[in-house]
Amino acid sequence: MKSFGERIADTLLADGLLTQEQLTEALELQKKQGGRLLKLLIEKQLVTDQDMMVSMGRCLGASPITLAKMRVPQDVIDLIPKDLAQTYKMVAVARLGKRLFVAMADPLNVLALDDLRRMRANLQIIPLISTEKAVVDFLNNAQTQVSGGIDAILKDVDVSDVELAKEGQEEINLDQLVESSEEGPVIKLVNLMLVQAIKDRASDIHIEPFEKQLRLRYRVDGMLYDSAAPPKGLQPAIASRIKIMANLDIAERRLPQDGRFRIKLAGREVDLRVSILPTIHGEKIVMRVLDKGNLNMNLESLGLAPDELQKFKNAIDAPHGMILMTGPTGSGKTSTLYAVLTQLNTSDVNIVTVEDPVEYQMLGVNQVQVKPEVGLTFAGGLRSILRQDPDIVMVGEIRDSETADIAVKAALTGHLVLSTLHTNDAPGAIARMVDMGIEPFLVSSSVLMVCAQRLVRKICPHCKEAFKVPADVITRLSLSQEEAAANTYYRGRGCSRCKDSGFLGRMAILEVLGVTNALRELILHDTSTKGLKDLALKEGLKTLRMSGLEKAKAGLTSLDEVLRVSGSEL
Repeated sequence: MKSFGERIADTLLADGLLTQEQLTEALELQKKQGGRLLKLLIEKQLVTDQDMMVSMGRCLGASPITLAKMRVPQDVIDLIPKDLAQTYKMVAVARLGKRLFVAMADPLNVLALDDLRRMRANLQIIPLISTEKAVVDFLNNAQTQVSGGIDAILKDVDVSDVELAKEGQEEINLDQLVESSEEGPVIKLVNLMLVQAIKDRASDIHIEPFEKQLRLRYRVDGMLYDSAAPPKGLQPAIASRIKIMANLDIAERRLPQDGRFRIKLAGREVDLRVSILPTIHGEKIVMRVLDKGNLNMNLESLGLAPDELQKFKNAIDAPHGMILMTGPTGSGKTSTLYAVLTQLNTSDVNIVTVEDPVEYQMLGVNQVQVKPEVGLTFAGGLRSILRQDPDIVMVGEIRDSETADIAVKAALTGHLVLSTLHTNDAPGAIARMVDMGIEPFLVSSSVLMVCAQRLVRKICPHCKEAFKVPADVITRLSLSQEEAAANTYYRGRGCSRCKDSGFLGRMAILEVLGVTNALRELILHDTSTKGLKDLALKEGLKTLRMSGLEKAKAGLTSLDEVLRVSGSEL
C-alpha cells in the first residue's frame, strides 16, 4: 500500500505539476538523507506551496483555504493558544456550533490534533489545509493587529480611571515621558495590561522579550496564561513607561532593578511591585499585583474546620510565644499572617513587622522594609524592633540561625512572634529550627503552633459537574474503593467565565499543628520530622492531603488539585 506522500506525488504527476524525473530525483535524495518526501519536494522547489496544498486537499478530502483573504474574529483565533498555534503552524478560522475549523500547514500532524482535542474537548476539530507560510504570516498579522489596534481594544475597558498614585509624580519629566513612551499609545497599552490583570484577578504580569517577539502572560490562580502581546518594536517604550511609573532609572538597562508603584482604578487602590531583569533579548519585566480587595482579612475566611479555627484562636490569644507558617513560595503564608495581624490589630497593642518586601500596607501596624544593601537585615531589624516596646512582632521569614535565635528569645521574653519558614509540612518546621542551631528546649518552650499551607484552585461554580474518579487517581491518593464510591467528586468542565480552565479562584488548605504538652516532651528527646508527625497524627493532626480531600468531598476543589499540591506527601 502506498504511503500518503506517494499518493500526493501521484496526484502531482497526474496534474502535470511534477515530472517522473523530478520525483525519482526526490526519492533518491530521501534515501540518502531521510526526511519526508513532501517536505523535500517543497525544499527543492520542485513543487510550489500552493500546488502542494491543493493536491493534499484532494487526497485527504479536505478543503484548501486561502488565509490571506480572511478576516477572523479575535475570539476565534484565541481558541488556540498562541504558543500551540506557532509550534504546530495552525490557526482557528471559524466556529460553527460545536465545530471548530482549523487551518493547518500539516493536517497529518496527529500530535497537533490530539493536543488541540484535549484542550477543546467540547468541540469537533475539522482540519483545513493551508501553506506553512500563509499560517505564519496570518499569525504574525493577527498579533500586530491586536497590538496595533489599541484604541479598539480599549473601547470596552475604562483605562481613563487608571491613575498613578505615587509620591513625587509631579517630578516626572513630561518631555522625557513623551520621548520614551511614544506619547499616548504606550501609556494606554501599559494601562490596559494593568486593567486586564486586575479584571482577571491576576497575581503577576510577565512581559518577556525574545529575539523576534514579546510575550505577555498573566498568572491567574497560580497558573500562567498567554495573552495577546504587543509588537517587539514597542519593547523599549513599554520598559521605559513602567520604569517611570516605578521611579526607576530608565537609562539603566544592564542591571536588575526593583521598584513599586500604586494605581487607582475606579476608586480602588492597587499596589504593584516591579522587578526588571536584563536578558539577552532585552529586559524581562514582572509586576506583582498586590490587590487588597483579594486579601482575606479575617481568620473565618481561611476555610478552617471548627477545631482547627479554635487552635488558631487559642494560639493568637496567648500573651507570648511563636506561631510559624510554612510552605513554598506563593502558598499564601504571608496573606494568612496578615489575616492574623488584622485580628490582633487593636489600639491597646503595639505591632511591628520586618518584611522583605512590605507587600500590603496596614493602618495601625508599624512595618519595616529590609534593606540588606545598607545593613538592615531581618536579624538587625528584629533586634531594633525589640527596643521599640512591641507586643506583637512579625518577621517576614526566618532565613538564618541568627534571626531564628532572636525570634525564639523574643517569644520567650513576653512577645507574640509570627513568622514563616520554607518546609514541606508542619512537623518539619520544628526539625528545621533545631537544625538551625536552636536548642530543643528553647523550641519546645517557645513554639505555640505551626501551620503548613497550600493554595488549591476552586472548581468554577458555572461549569461544575460530577465525574467518576479514574483508578490511577484513587491509587495515588490512597483512597479505598469504598470511599471513592461513597462520595461524589466534582470537576470543572470549562466555560467562558473561567476561560475554559474549570477553576475560578483559590482557597487555602492547612495543616494545623498545635504544640501540646506531649509534643513538647517529645521535642526534648526526638526532633525528627517522622517522630513528631507520628505523635501529631495520633493526637488528631489533619495533614494537608486530609484537609484537601475534605474540600474535594465538599465539592469545593478537584482531586487533581489535591494531588497536585500534596503530591510529595506519603
